[in-house]
Amino acid sequence: MSIEEYRFGHITIDGREYDHDVIVFPQRVRADWWRKEGHRLDVADLDEVFQDPPEVLVIGTGYFGNMAVSKATLALLHERGIETRVLRTGEAVAEINRLQHELARVVGALHLTC
Repeated sequence: MSIEEYRFGHITIDGREYDHDVIVFPQRVRADWWRKEGHRLDVADLDEVFQDPPEVLVIGTGYFGNMAVSKATLALLHERGIETRVLRTGEAVAEINRLQHELARVVGALHLTC
């Protein structure tokens, strides 16, 4: 999957445009991804990621970085051996595109607004 463009509230992946938060898997995109608490990422929000764990999970916390990642979520990711990088979404997009050339299993959980 190639992320071609990101701007506040909008992302283009492999030529398809999305205007809601997404999870980018190696072979597909989970569109319209939303969390129980809008601006916080909790363990339950990543159930789909845990089903087939990546080597690296890149979390995009929004254009301004306003989505928090709970300590419990970070702890569980660590326990499961999933390397986690938490970045503002613009930086996360660049990191995902870079890592996809180096690793087979990179997943991005991206908040597109705030």
